[in-house]
Amino acid sequence: MVEKSDRAPLLDWEEVPPAEKRVPTPEQEKDVKGPSPANNRALGCTAPGIGWSTSPGGPGSFTSAVSSIDTSLSSRSTVPTLAEWDVPHDIMVKWEEKDPIVAVFVVTFDTRSGNMLEWCLPGDMNLEGVEFKAMASGSHRVSSDFIYFRKGGYFGLACFANMVVESVVERGARMKSVGILSTSYTLLYRYMSFLEHQVRLQLKTPGQYSPLEAFFEDKRSVLPPDGESVVTACPGSAWGAAINHCMHPEMKITHPAGCMSQFIQFFGEQIMVLWKLALLRRRILIFSPPPVGVVCYRVYCCCCLANVSIPGVGVAVPEFRPFFYVNVADIDTLDTELSYVACTTEKIFEEKRDLYDVYVDNQNVRTTRESLKPLLRLNTADREKYRRLTEQRQMLLYSQEENGDCVSSEEDHFILFFLEQNNRIFQTLSEVAGSPEPILTQESVRAMGLDPHGDRLFLLHLLETYGYDSLLVTDHPCCS
Repeated sequence: MVEKSDRAPLLDWEEVPPAEKRVPTPEQEKDVKGPSPANNRALGCTAPGIGWSTSPGGPGSFTSAVSSIDTSLSSRSTVPTLAEWDVPHDIMVKWEEKDPIVAVFVVTFDTRSGNMLEWCLPGDMNLEGVEFKAMASGSHRVSSDFIYFRKGGYFGLACFANMVVESVVERGARMKSVGILSTSYTLLYRYMSFLEHQVRLQLKTPGQYSPLEAFFEDKRSVLPPDGESVVTACPGSAWGAAINHCMHPEMKITHPAGCMSQFIQFFGEQIMVLWKLALLRRRILIFSPPPVGVVCYRVYCCCCLANVSIPGVGVAVPEFRPFFYVNVADIDTLDTELSYVACTTEKIFEEKRDLYDVYVDNQNVRTTRESLKPLLRLNTADREKYRRLTEQRQMLLYSQEENGDCVSSEEDHFILFFLEQNNRIFQTLSEVAGSPEPILTQESVRAMGLDPHGDRLFLLHLLETYGYDSLLVTDHPCCS
């Protein structure tokens, strides 16, 4: 990591960068091929296509520096292996230097008024409604939790804690959340431990805001002139996959990037159903009672299933955006969204069927859309893909244990598995669309890794969603 000559000294909430994360010398670079080991990764961007940032120095500022990756991928039919990705170290360092914190706040629960915004910086920041995002409905049932959420054009992370007190006024319990807002969620995990410490401090000694003031002064971001930030997805190109491998943090439960393995184990074969729905850009709402932190991770993972790195694919379709935690105050916003993934602890959402296409309750994936119901059934190709995914994972774990392989990780494996699958589908569609007879036959459907019969409806939805209007599907692909 480069020296921070223009910033305050490292404070107690910052991690002192280990030597392994510093820029290597030219001699060291000669000995290092491909991405650095998983345990020594730089901290920064996560999944391609959704770890966006609108702050200076975000993806758009160095897209050209890795444009050669796009060029090489466009001429290939498969996704490069992990060892083939190579992102310049200076790019990784510039990325991890960004700390776009735009607000810090404290939310409390008052027995007479309910959730209240107790304190915030800056004082003129519009934080209306954040008191309900930072303290999920039903949180009084748990002792602690963390919540990812969206507030307008920003992303937030809040840590909640519930402490027993001998107070009649507080009815025996004191509940608070300490949170931050940023232009991107990919760096929020870095402050998880700080927020957890601060919320415990606020419970024991309410009103002690000096550590939060110092934190904001050190981390505050310079906003655009209008004071707003626009949420946009970073391009679904090859550099996204390269950044993901080289820059997401090591697997750990304190960050969404470390939960893909748990996500797939939780849903089992149903992961293939979620994959199709995500690729079709459907509105997916996940319900779960508190704690909601792990469910926010599932939102992130669900978005990872729809990554595509072929240039130009998906430009005309709605962005598949993570909303993370939502409540009744978000109903009007969700009503205008064409595509999203979100989670909630409020059961009332189940009755508002016009707000979502797919409702996930525990491992149960449901829909009231007749056109989507057939997609909830697993077919032969789905089970084969899941079998291959789990077998490859077992081989990876064996390699790590027997050979000391610390370069590859489960996170890389899962993300690239679905990225390659998605690329194969759209590569085949593009080739068929450019052929003299743009007809999808049994052979071309199998070339995508799909079931010619069981995936027929999924394929028709896919063609409609992504605008492949010129392609025809044979009437009976299963026996053509």
